Amino acid sequence: MKKTGKAEAFRRRLDSHEAVVGIIGLGYVGLPLMRAFCDRNFRVLGFDTDPHKIKQINKGKSYIKNVATPVIAKAVNAGLFSATGDYRRLKEVDAIIICVPTPLNKMREPDLSYVENTCRDIAKNLKKGQLVVLESTTYPGTTDEVVKPMLETSGLKCGRDFYLAFSPEREDAGNPKYSAPNIPKVVGGSDEQSLEMASALYSRVVVRVIPVSSTRAAEACKMLENIYRCVNIALVNELKMLFDKMGIDVWEVIEAASTKPFGFQPFYPGPGLGGHCIPIDPFYLLWKAREYNFTTKFIELAGQINTSMPQYVIAGISRALNERGKAISGSKILLLGMAYKKDVDDCRESPALEIATLLTGLGARVSYHDPYVPALHKMRGYNLKLKSVPLSDKRLAGTDCVVIVTDHSRMDYARVVRLAPLVIDTRNATKDVTEHREKIIKC
Repeated sequence: MKKTGKAEAFRRRLDSHEAVVGIIGLGYVGLPLMRAFCDRNFRVLGFDTDPHKIKQINKGKSYIKNVATPVIAKAVNAGLFSATGDYRRLKEVDAIIICVPTPLNKMREPDLSYVENTCRDIAKNLKKGQLVVLESTTYPGTTDEVVKPMLETSGLKCGRDFYLAFSPEREDAGNPKYSAPNIPKVVGGSDEQSLEMASALYSRVVVRVIPVSSTRAAEACKMLENIYRCVNIALVNELKMLFDKMGIDVWEVIEAASTKPFGFQPFYPGPGLGGHCIPIDPFYLLWKAREYNFTTKFIELAGQINTSMPQYVIAGISRALNERGKAISGSKILLLGMAYKKDVDDCRESPALEIATLLTGLGARVSYHDPYVPALHKMRGYNLKLKSVPLSDKRLAGTDCVVIVTDHSRMDYARVVRLAPLVIDTRNATKDVTEHREKIIKC
């Protein structure tokens, strides 16, 4: 890769640790990234629009399980990390990394409003020599077609006055084996010098940088990674529904198939997809494909199957209650787990939210227990005013149905099955429970 003067100056500031990194969006992507830079003694200035988050951080406190309070406190007390809502301070940083949400709107089309608003703030404060990197998951073409023109409204020219790259986040919340420093980083630049500078930045904090030919290739890489998972999860969800009718335990089948040492990778069914990537990314590419007069039938079908799973769970609950002479309406139903996956506190796009909403709409008396989610706040499409209830013996025995939506490790599932009159298990969490299995319905 050709080395240029401005890139060399940027590299020298990195080598001397004079370079300051600005991270916009201090959530499940931004905070782990902050930790990676601060652990290597780089100063990080964080930006967010939420005054509560800014206040918490500057007090050395965390608000997400994935980056605990001692981590925040250490970085703040060392003078390596602080947060602000004043975007004029972007002038203080050498690199700006964008980690803001990219949700879907009500029509399941890309909502780039967070990215666009961020770009407007950056453009007002952009200075010569700065590197801007978009990490938010999006469709191929966003960086060059949306971000670049917006930043150039500053009067500065990309590739000459400032530099632009895309590097997809690869965080896996709750995974103790992989975090930002030991996950290879794919990087694509708008031009050769942008790629060189972004690669230099990330090479200081991650195990390996994977340069690709363009921002579009890097954006497509993220699409592929998550659509691969989406499609395979849809496959096992469809097989689960078929095998249920055939009287076959899909979990047993997957476990048996997993013994094959080649040609098979296990994926697992569930009550629906959650999180900030897999439920959303396929629809981003599906939308973009229309521009090329191309229908992504395979991806669209996978999306339909996965989004239908909460309804499948509701049907299973209804059947199980009916067999016991009860209707959903008026029944006391306790959901175990509100987070989108085990051992995390992240509820974004969680299928539990949809299941709770559907049950409430059918007249059920819904409550939930989740050790990581003490209360639900208003989220896109949901406004469930519920708080986690204690998992007492009396509560378990007094429910009509317990539904395991998230298989948190710290739950005592044998106790749940012993005390509850009916358990709907959507995650195979009760696989090791040996007693009272007649109460368990896998769904």
